[in-house]
Amino acid sequence: MEVETPKQFFEEALPERFNPEKAKGIDVIVQVNITGPSGGNWTVIIKDQKLQVSEGIHPAPTLTLKINEKDLMDIINHKLSAERAFFTGRIQFKGNIAIALKLKDAGFL
Repeated sequence: MEVETPKQFFEEALPERFNPEKAKGIDVIVQVNITGPSGGNWTVIIKDQKLQVSEGIHPAPTLTLKINEKDLMDIINHKLSAERAFFTGRIQFKGNIAIALKLKDAGFL
């Protein structure tokens, strides 16, 4: 299924794509700030192999990602790799890169 908006991704697609087995040992709070007309701020918490998603800003995230809506949708819909977006500066990233790479295995981006 093609995901059309960030909201649809965080509320529908991400919970479906999340792989608890691959999230073993991950304890992270990710703040995702999306620019663009359907953008917004989302908090994704992965702890004890469980996923919790909420709209808004977390006061103390472990990782922060800033990305524009089009690039995010291209990554989600497999038109752009997360690695390529990172290395070409389309994702602004703050935090531990090793944790970010584990998130990909768990189904997040």
